[in-house]
Amino acid sequence: MGDRSVMWFRRDLRLADNPALMSAIAGADDGVVPLFVVDDRLWKRSGVPRLAYLCDSLRSLRERIGGIVIRHGDPAEEVPEVAQSVGAVSVHIADDFGPYGSDRDARVEEVLAARGLPLVRQGSAYAVPPGSLSTGNRTGYRVYTPFARAWAEHGWPPPVPEPRAVDWLLDVAGADIPPVTLPGGLALPVAGELAARSRWREFLAHGLETYADDRDRPDRDATSRMSVHLKWGEIHPRTMLADVSALRHKGADVYRRELGWREFYADVLRQHPGTVREYLRPEFAGMQYDPPGETFAAWTHGRTGFPIVDAGMRQLRSEGWMHNRVRMVVASFLVKDLHVEWQHGARHFMRWLVDGDVASNQHGWQWTAGCGTDAAPYFRVFNPTTQGKKFDPDGDYVRRHVPELRSVDSRYLHEPWTAPGGLPTGYPERIVDHAAERAEALRRYEEIRR
Repeated sequence: MGDRSVMWFRRDLRLADNPALMSAIAGADDGVVPLFVVDDRLWKRSGVPRLAYLCDSLRSLRERIGGIVIRHGDPAEEVPEVAQSVGAVSVHIADDFGPYGSDRDARVEEVLAARGLPLVRQGSAYAVPPGSLSTGNRTGYRVYTPFARAWAEHGWPPPVPEPRAVDWLLDVAGADIPPVTLPGGLALPVAGELAARSRWREFLAHGLETYADDRDRPDRDATSRMSVHLKWGEIHPRTMLADVSALRHKGADVYRRELGWREFYADVLRQHPGTVREYLRPEFAGMQYDPPGETFAAWTHGRTGFPIVDAGMRQLRSEGWMHNRVRMVVASFLVKDLHVEWQHGARHFMRWLVDGDVASNQHGWQWTAGCGTDAAPYFRVFNPTTQGKKFDPDGDYVRRHVPELRSVDSRYLHEPWTAPGGLPTGYPERIVDHAAERAEALRRYEEIRR
């Protein structure tokens, strides 16, 4: 028997542009075991939509490989046991920079080392691994623009080609992919590497050129919807950056910057792992907040009486996804109109988002709440009515997700309380007065500035 290796898949559920897989192949002349571990610590605190998509993606990968070894338990026990049982000489992973992932991998590495096996880290989920860049003061970045400049100057290697043939070792004891039941009314996108490639090709051909002008319009299918494929590593950002960099138009430039935001937030979380739950700017922890009560429940169910907010929250429950512009609007509404701390909203998003990524979600929320990165001021309060009128001018997005408003004239759609005859049957009254709550939010902010 020659050398064997274990390829431990996590957030890299693909064959193309996978340096860890290429490393596993190079380290074994007698085959590679494709392994995925269902980790209870992650499984039990993940939202059902995300778990359902993950399982679909695993099935897709299994079909491409011809099988996959599924283990259920603590990775520090399961990974070494599989490696030892097949006589592997190494275990290969893409590096994980998240707070839990880093600790988990350190534990696995320690157990493997005690058995004389290396944990080989090759590549990551990012074009530039978090922690690679620093300011002139040798500290991490907290402002996007200088980070983006350094990120682009650092650069990244070209994509790694898909291996032509892999000798997969599949005769290893394992479990089946767990069943997950979706909530009623929720439909998820097609999962898997091939679906990711197809969606990306479609966007390159028909969406990227107009992306700069249309990306803030939730009424149009103008975004790439690649976030879920990036979340599970069905495509690597390096592949996307290579395609985008070959184009010379504004849409390509703007899209590249959006990919940079994902890398920026991962870098910030690497520097400040406590910001999964804590404030990046700790003075905001001293602000006066309201406990999540009836108005919070109305927000989660899309029953606030503000059409753009309600459309976004209902889209979240029906698609496991929400348009990015609307994410900012609903987040601002929760923190600054309802005065509820951002962590409650971030937790609700992670429960429902199929693309829920800890770094992007938590720091996107903190940015909107004014307590995170960049110079996003707390006193920037999104007006849900004007946001709706500007970015959904004909009301198509609202009508798609709020059936009670479908027959309302466009002139009144974002202010249905002004329509002749009043609110349509079934649609709620506004739960707050936006102008009054904006003033209250600014008053509370002034208190912590003193």
